[in-house]
Amino acid sequence: MFSALKQPAVLRQDALASLVVFLVALPLCVGVAVASGVPAELGLITGIVGGLVVGALPGSTFQVSGPAAGLTVLVFEAVREFGLGMLGAIVLATGVLQLVLGLLKFGRWFRAISVSVVHGMLAGIGLVLIFGQLYTMAGVKQPRSGLDKIAGIPGLAVDIFTDSAALTAFAVGAGTIAVLVVWKKLPAKAQLVPAPLAAVALATAVTVLGGLDVANVEVRGLADAIQPPGLNDLTSLGGVAVLGTVIAFTLIASAETLFSAAAVDRMHDGPRTHYDKELLAQGVGNAVCGVLGALPMTAVIVRSSANVQAGAKTALSRILHGAWLLLFVVLLPQAIGVIPLAALAGVLVHAGCKLIPVKELAPLWREHRGEVVVLGVTAVAIVTTSMFEGVVLGILLAVVKTAWDTSKVQLDVRELTDGRMVATVVGNATFLRLPRILETLEALPQDRPIEIDLSGVRHLDHACRTALEGWAARHNAPGTEPVLMRHPEPEKAAV
Repeated sequence: MFSALKQPAVLRQDALASLVVFLVALPLCVGVAVASGVPAELGLITGIVGGLVVGALPGSTFQVSGPAAGLTVLVFEAVREFGLGMLGAIVLATGVLQLVLGLLKFGRWFRAISVSVVHGMLAGIGLVLIFGQLYTMAGVKQPRSGLDKIAGIPGLAVDIFTDSAALTAFAVGAGTIAVLVVWKKLPAKAQLVPAPLAAVALATAVTVLGGLDVANVEVRGLADAIQPPGLNDLTSLGGVAVLGTVIAFTLIASAETLFSAAAVDRMHDGPRTHYDKELLAQGVGNAVCGVLGALPMTAVIVRSSANVQAGAKTALSRILHGAWLLLFVVLLPQAIGVIPLAALAGVLVHAGCKLIPVKELAPLWREHRGEVVVLGVTAVAIVTTSMFEGVVLGILLAVVKTAWDTSKVQLDVRELTDGRMVATVVGNATFLRLPRILETLEALPQDRPIEIDLSGVRHLDHACRTALEGWAARHNAPGTEPVLMRHPEPEKAAV
């Protein structure tokens, strides 16, 4: 990174890339903060820390960190339940936990989380964002639960078409989405301006020049927005509900960061990400954000990909993007106050749509239908319950699915010339396959000598062994030779 200071060409390229990332990050930092129910400045503070602090730490060279749409729903729920004062304590605890996990070399293990769970998590977040921000686009207070948000859509539509103020605000948001969609189809020179910035700037210009009466972002000032956690907030971290939120923050932020790192590494030929160091860097960043009372951070794929595509050469580009954010907040804070909330809501509705893996569903259904079920259940659970419960349910379902897939067993019954019947079991005999095994065995006659051959079993769990022994002890009728069981060798059964 420091070598770039001695190479004018590299320094110039990194500076240009940092400006592109800054222009992408600016509207997203503000939008994520507003959607999370916190002052807009807190999103910018997280972006600044992500650039100046995390950007200077080892881990990933090109990945850019800041507030992410993926945590918006969880932050909103946490602020609503525990209050804004507790947000800093929760984010601080999240950072400390990430530091512990990084020191224990857990970074690589986050890649073991099922991709279907991650996609389901992002899809669930996307759906909640879409349905929630539709209300903000119309200037209407959104319902609390995901189900209420969905159920209230017909009533929202009525409000939009019967209330001129709601219709005006919704038109601004819809226009913002239209610009975001169309921008990618414009000539390459026009696309030098990031789509989110162009969409928000155009929406702001329309509302200002047209004198439209729409709600704008409230500006409090950087010093007033910073709220370090107090002693009471820190002592409240021992509560079960708060600990659950900290764990959810840690799991989702870390998983999103490390999955983003894997995606960014595929975009360039430079140094690969060191996952444990990146987790440590995220821990430091979140700890600093927690002390400042700001939003939690993750690595963000939109900003990271913009950084790579802009031709960044070193980590200097992501550090400079944080410096531009800081200068903007210090020199032009009032510029935030003219941004219409409906425009930011439109940006997040568009971001929510991009979180739903629509293109991957059809091929995934053809090849791995069970993965689609895990994805769908995770997404629906997040919408209907909460982020934490949905992710936990998705992980449990993925574990069960994996156990089911690996516990394949084959049971063959044959009759020998002397009338003896032999049932041969091959594969992994676990409790998940026990109903089928017992159903086949119980259909065997009770007045014939029977042998159960388990020598071909690679794994025999305790539940299955106990059930088979119980069946063998009681199956044959009195006067008939007892069922003979040939157990697998110990070392084979333990595989």
